[in-house]
Amino acid sequence: MRVIRNLDQVKLGQPTVVTIGAFDGLHLGHQELLAKLVGQARRTQRLSAVVTFDPMPREVLAPESNTTCLMTIEEKVELLESWGLDVAVILPFTAELSKTSARDFVQLLCSHLQMAELWVGWDFALGRGRAGNVATLQKLGPGMGFRVHVVEPVHDGDVVISSTEIRRLIGAGRVREAAEMLGRYHMLKGQVIRGDGRGMQLGYPTANLELHGHCAIPAHGVYAVYASFGDRKRPGVANIGVRPTFGPSEPTIEVHALDFQGQLYGEEVLVEFVERLRSERRFVDKEALCAQIEEDVARAREILL
Repeated sequence: MRVIRNLDQVKLGQPTVVTIGAFDGLHLGHQELLAKLVGQARRTQRLSAVVTFDPMPREVLAPESNTTCLMTIEEKVELLESWGLDVAVILPFTAELSKTSARDFVQLLCSHLQMAELWVGWDFALGRGRAGNVATLQKLGPGMGFRVHVVEPVHDGDVVISSTEIRRLIGAGRVREAAEMLGRYHMLKGQVIRGDGRGMQLGYPTANLELHGHCAIPAHGVYAVYASFGDRKRPGVANIGVRPTFGPSEPTIEVHALDFQGQLYGEEVLVEFVERLRSERRFVDKEALCAQIEEDVARAREILL
């Protein structure tokens, strides 16, 4: 897959079938659209292209709001490539770009990507003031040389699958339901840093993670997870919270990999959240906490193994 970060330098040599969006999480709704786009590109012997943004638009337009995301741009590119996309255009989203009219933005795509078809979701809109909705794009298409295809929403029961809904579920700790909408487990990646060694003292050594980016963190609690580091993937238990048994502290993410002996300081660890085991709570003493951790580990084994 070719990754492009500057449209002015693009020379593709053949027409494209294009879609545009933030595509946060690349959930099942996004996957439906992208599968249809790739199929159409192959049938018509055109290139399949995704235009997305870094940072995401809401990080620039509404920085005071919750700007967590479901994945990093690197993870997004990796998934797009694995799904057979030919081209990923990653545009830096700025306040200036947000003022571009729908017509001017579409003209850029026609000029630089030779856009022959534009595939969008049912509620799509682009350009200044989101004026470039589906109806507007369908009016622009004939005069600018492209056709618009609209993909209907994908539902999970009565709920439309969306990045907003998935972020809400993750924020509530409902990672199993989020995974059903994502089509995979929600993931966080971070580097192992030194903690206070309390997990080792309790008999359950943990890797303390310093996260990359601003990805959505599940609600405080204990989770059954998979932890990948190096070329290994192990079942584990993750604790997210302030460790109230030992007094107030800054929120941390700690992962205990089952049946693993060794040091992980400085390593990159990918954590996949499978199921929430319980909420975080304060225990009367260390012995009570250890007994609960033993139960958490046993439950994680039942779920993961």
